[in-house]
Amino acid sequence: MNADERRYFDSLTERVLGAIFEVANTLGAGFLEKVYERALLKERSILGIQAVSQVSFPVTYKGEYVGEYYADILVENALVVELKCVERLASQHTAQCLNYLRASGRSLCLLVNFQRPTVEWKRVVHLFHSSADPFCPSSLAPVANCPLPVPVIYWAPQSAEAARSQIIWICFTETLY
Repeated sequence: MNADERRYFDSLTERVLGAIFEVANTLGAGFLEKVYERALLKERSILGIQAVSQVSFPVTYKGEYVGEYYADILVENALVVELKCVERLASQHTAQCLNYLRASGRSLCLLVNFQRPTVEWKRVVHLFHSSADPFCPSSLAPVANCPLPVPVIYWAPQSAEAARSQIIWICFTETLY
């Protein structure tokens, strides 16, 4: 992922998270995934973000079709959004996102959990780089010195208002695979 792609994905992630926070702050916790999916689609249209729900991606095994994956939401044909309403996000949810990224050929997924009073989210990045690449994504370090996965901790505001007041903060992790 080069610097321009990274900026694009960061900007797209920021805009989508803004929509997620607005939906979470408006609806609160505890609804079914479908309710949040529909609300996010309405919010994205207000923000002018192109998004489609339940997009089908074929899954192949040794070149043979074996099934389909349906993305909860695909944003601007680049970002997969996987919605959950569970007590807490677990490693199997991250693994599910990685499989979805492999099936879709995309490299970025937002895993979002609306079950808790404060929305929980994780940005999952699947790297499609070869040993010929001289640097890790985001130019962190040479590939030889950059073990994957690389966990990175970020802190992000719950809303634009919280960003100004710095009162409500949530934590998420980004893991490069």
